[in-house]
Amino acid sequence: MKQNSIKALSIQIHLSGLSFCILNRSNSAFEFITHVQLEKKGTPYELLYELKKTIEAHTELQQVFDSVTCIYQNELSCLVPKELFDEHNLADYLKFNAKILRTDFISYDTLATNDIMNVYVPLVNINNYIFETFGTFDYKHSSTILIETLLQIAPENDTTALYVNVNGTSFEIIGIKDKSLVFHNTFDYATKEDFIYYILFTLEQLKLNPETIKTVLTGGITKDDELFEIIYKYIRFVEFIKPNYNYTLTKDLDTNYSDFILINSFS
Repeated sequence: MKQNSIKALSIQIHLSGLSFCILNRSNSAFEFITHVQLEKKGTPYELLYELKKTIEAHTELQQVFDSVTCIYQNELSCLVPKELFDEHNLADYLKFNAKILRTDFISYDTLATNDIMNVYVPLVNINNYIFETFGTFDYKHSSTILIETLLQIAPENDTTALYVNVNGTSFEIIGIKDKSLVFHNTFDYATKEDFIYYILFTLEQLKLNPETIKTVLTGGITKDDELFEIIYKYIRFVEFIKPNYNYTLTKDLDTNYSDFILINSFS
């Protein structure tokens, strides 16, 4: 499945579901977005089953694509400064903050913007299926796309800004100052109290003032939910990220900031 196509497909794989997006490069428009939400965290085998089922159910996903990208969103990742990186020590970087198996395949991305390597665990069974279905494809960790995109759009000043990306039962906090990454971590949460606790704890550790810090939200959060209410209660300056892509929407699709990583995965 290749050649003579002007469409690109991105597939986002996370433990609690899947997301798909098709970009038509001929008119620079997103023409298809769909999500599959699982009731609980899925195993690699359950995610593969859902992936196959979704592709078989949508003719839009059975086209020939010029490029295909698979995005892995999980906690099995670790940022390493490029000058300290050795590709022979991938497991050593991960074992201190993630539970990995001896049989796990480990890969890495390069964040050229800040000379950082992102070491992570992709899913081999998913990679094999995507290759069998679409042919050659690229894969990245979601935090690679998130951090690189934020570094590009962050203002160039000497004040640290905090970015919070919400994903179901987890969220990421990214701190950026002078277009350089100063902090990145992923936190699991079950309640709004967990959510605000980790944010305020991060501010304390970074010696940032909740009365003055600019906090930008993206991902699965809206002005109407309890997560927004509690963060707005404790932090003075809160805003939602503004889309920065040069694409349009077709067929009344609504991507806004909730699909920030997915829609910024197209290069």
